[in-house]
Amino acid sequence: MQKIKSLMTRQGLRSPQESVNDLSPIESFRIPTKEELRELHEEPTDPQAQQEIINSIEEVYFSNDSFDIVKYELERLPPVLSLQELEEYRDKLKQQQAAVSKKVADLILEKQPAYVEELERVTSLQTGLQLAAVICTNGRRHLNIAKEGFTQTSLGLLANQRKRQLLIGLLKSLRTIKTLQRTDVRLSEMLEEEDYPGAIQLCLECQKAASTFKHYSCISELNSKLQDTLEQIEEQLDVALSKICKNFDINHYTKVQQAYRLLGKTQTAMDQLHMHFTQAIHNTVFQVVLGYVELCAGNTDTKFQKLQYKDLCTHITSDSYIPCLADLCKALWEVMLSYYRTMQWHENHDQDEAAVVSSVSDGNNVIGTEENSFDRNYVKKKLEHGLSRIWQDVQLKVKTYLLGTDLSNFKYDDFIFVLDIISRLMQVGEEFCGSKSEVLQESIRKQSVNYFKTYHRTRLEELRMFLENETWELCPVKSSFSILQLHEFKFMEQSRSPSVSPSKQPASAISSTVTLFEQYCNGGNPFEIQADSKDDETEDVLASNGYESDEQEKSAYQEYDSDSDVPEELKRDYVDEQTGDAPIKSVSRETLRSRKRSDYNLNKVNAPILTNTTLNVIRLVGKYMQMMNILKPIAFDVIHFMSQLFDYYLYAVYTFFGRNDTFESTGLGLSSSRLRTTLNRIQESLIDLEVSGDPSGTLTAAEERKEKVPSPHLSHLVVLTSGNSLYGLAERVVATESLVFLAEQFEFLQPHLDAVMPAAKKPFLQQFYSQTVSTASELRKPVYWIVAAKAIDYEQMLLLMANVKWDVKEIMSQHNVYVDALLKEFEEFNRRLNDVSKRVRIPLPVSNILWEHCIRLANRTLVEGYANVKKCSNEGRALMQLDFQQFLMKLEKLTDIRPIPDKEFVETYIKAYYLTENDMECWIKEHREYSTKQLTNLVNICLGTYINKKARQKLLATIDDIDRPKR
Repeated sequence: MQKIKSLMTRQGLRSPQESVNDLSPIESFRIPTKEELRELHEEPTDPQAQQEIINSIEEVYFSNDSFDIVKYELERLPPVLSLQELEEYRDKLKQQQAAVSKKVADLILEKQPAYVEELERVTSLQTGLQLAAVICTNGRRHLNIAKEGFTQTSLGLLANQRKRQLLIGLLKSLRTIKTLQRTDVRLSEMLEEEDYPGAIQLCLECQKAASTFKHYSCISELNSKLQDTLEQIEEQLDVALSKICKNFDINHYTKVQQAYRLLGKTQTAMDQLHMHFTQAIHNTVFQVVLGYVELCAGNTDTKFQKLQYKDLCTHITSDSYIPCLADLCKALWEVMLSYYRTMQWHENHDQDEAAVVSSVSDGNNVIGTEENSFDRNYVKKKLEHGLSRIWQDVQLKVKTYLLGTDLSNFKYDDFIFVLDIISRLMQVGEEFCGSKSEVLQESIRKQSVNYFKTYHRTRLEELRMFLENETWELCPVKSSFSILQLHEFKFMEQSRSPSVSPSKQPASAISSTVTLFEQYCNGGNPFEIQADSKDDETEDVLASNGYESDEQEKSAYQEYDSDSDVPEELKRDYVDEQTGDAPIKSVSRETLRSRKRSDYNLNKVNAPILTNTTLNVIRLVGKYMQMMNILKPIAFDVIHFMSQLFDYYLYAVYTFFGRNDTFESTGLGLSSSRLRTTLNRIQESLIDLEVSGDPSGTLTAAEERKEKVPSPHLSHLVVLTSGNSLYGLAERVVATESLVFLAEQFEFLQPHLDAVMPAAKKPFLQQFYSQTVSTASELRKPVYWIVAAKAIDYEQMLLLMANVKWDVKEIMSQHNVYVDALLKEFEEFNRRLNDVSKRVRIPLPVSNILWEHCIRLANRTLVEGYANVKKCSNEGRALMQLDFQQFLMKLEKLTDIRPIPDKEFVETYIKAYYLTENDMECWIKEHREYSTKQLTNLVNICLGTYINKKARQKLLATIDDIDRPKR
């Protein structure tokens, strides 16, 4: 079959008629041989069988023409030939050949109608072609007639017209070339006028025109000249772009951007702009610092210009440090403001352009719109990325400047000014790119901690000096005194007081939505050094001679004539110290007035009690808080140092007025465990107890000692041994109550400190307040106990009690002399207390503690005196009760304290004389507040009355068992 197809291809496409004609008579009418006829007759007529025979033909027979059938069959012959097999194989091949021939014949017969139809179409086409040839021949004849009669004359006119048009075009070209030759002059004028878009537009048009006339020899030179001019314009355009970095001008920047857009280099322009901003930051800071360094050097030496910026910063003097820093920040502000306004310009421009595109959008501008949108997105991302990059450069430059000078010896106000500038700069950074300015924070934190350690060490030494020279005289301040009236706390008053008028508030407080960039966008600079308004203000906190005015002194007395301002606790009969509850009992007006008379502050306005040292500590706290408010990362260090100021003041007051080992060993719990723990902590962490340094000590020990302060010593001008002054009671009141006042101010400041304290460090602040600040009032007990212990002669009372005969046989109606002596001591104590109150107002809690201590000591002395009795009758015990009741009755007229402290302590001891053996044993086990001596004497006195000797031994053994753990 393949061979038939290839045969037809070689013969070419010819008509069936031609194909028939080409056949020779022999080929056309060859009569099959008998063998072929026999084979055809033998062939199966079944189409399916015939198809099976065709399918049995090997694939190799259907291959290309180069296949040699004879060679193939010969090669397939077996080595040993068998005639029968060869004949069988030959018959098989003939059957296959016959089947193929029959199949071909059937196909030819099948396609015979189509062949005839196609032959007719070919004949019809041949007739059509012959007709077309006739028509063409006639057309050519008619054209020759028209050429001879019309074309030669008419086309001559057309040729002349065409020549004329060519000459007119040539004239225009010559005029254009002449204009192009003069373009460079106009380009120079436009560049001088900074009309960059116009110059580029003109240059591009000239280049386009030059490319049109490039076939002229004079144009090639002009084309290269225009290219040089365009490059020159780009260079000037780059210079113009760099000017934007320091002084942004909308018109100027608009021209530059239009020019770059005409050049198709919008993205390149943005890359160049960021490079210029980076260079502007470097050049600006270098020139500012160099100017101050050369100014301070006082000569024109050029060696500074060759220094690196880092080295240059180390040559800044202390005097020029702040002005240089301010100028540095102002210059950097101008750069960042230019960048901010650049971004603003692009945002507005993009919005306008988007609006224009949406209004005139059509299908023809889709490609251009996509390109512009891509450029806008690129510019937007580049500008947004550049924010953090530029701010990082600014931070690094300022950090280098900050760390180039040691600020530890700066004055406090100067250092606060530096912090204020850096704080404002960090605010700028946050508004600029939302940065937390970690680099700046870390650098200023290092400087602040370094400065603050030195500053705090100096302040602690000053505080020690103040305390050692303090005479503990009252500092007269007004009753309306508040720490917010001090200059150091003005920043708190403005930030927390809602009554401050908007005109007096900072501009940032008026509208929190207005950023610094919006505020100073059109002029001004947030880093301008303004005169401190503190000099124009005066602190009106001091009173004259302890009184604010005669009228106020008068009103102070008048306030005591009314009940309206009496505190609720004074209206109670008494207040339980443990629970704070008062019994439900009515109080008479006379009792109320008597209590008001017993308050030793009638002769002074109810002003805070504080000293000059206290005021200095409060001012220091204000300064510390200013620094903490400006620089919150060092809040923990500042609060830690603030706590040391309070610790040292507390320790000094205790050391001066409260330390007395004799009275602390009484076991009365004068110093609470919390107070003792606090004092021990302060002594270990803050107080340097070594008199001289040990040169053999380790470096670590030396560093630890460097952080400590020597223990202060009381001024020799303060006398605490005089009985007339109640052993320095006035000084003790001023010292202790000034500490309490200081603790109240710390309590007032706690919310503010808690707000700035890092979350991880808040437990320290809570511990400081709960274990240190709150213990200030607890210091009253040990301080005033010393006065109470010395103010009354308890030993004399014991001697008088020893002379009393207690084994009387009849009930006495007259109390003993020692009671009158003791009451006289209390009357004298009351008189001296009044004398002291003329110098210093004695607050009610202080007078209550003093009376409580004295009464408690007196009652314990009574018990001790009763415990010294050798013999006592029932009538003697009744005399003891009579004496004690007389003492209580007279005492209640002298003091308002209810109930009388340790009243039950005495009454219970006296009543114990009447107990039986069993009751006495239970009583001894329950009342361990009495000493072993007192309990033993009680048992010995009761011998023979209610207790026999055997019971006595048993009770003494019980007392010994109770006392054994104490030993």
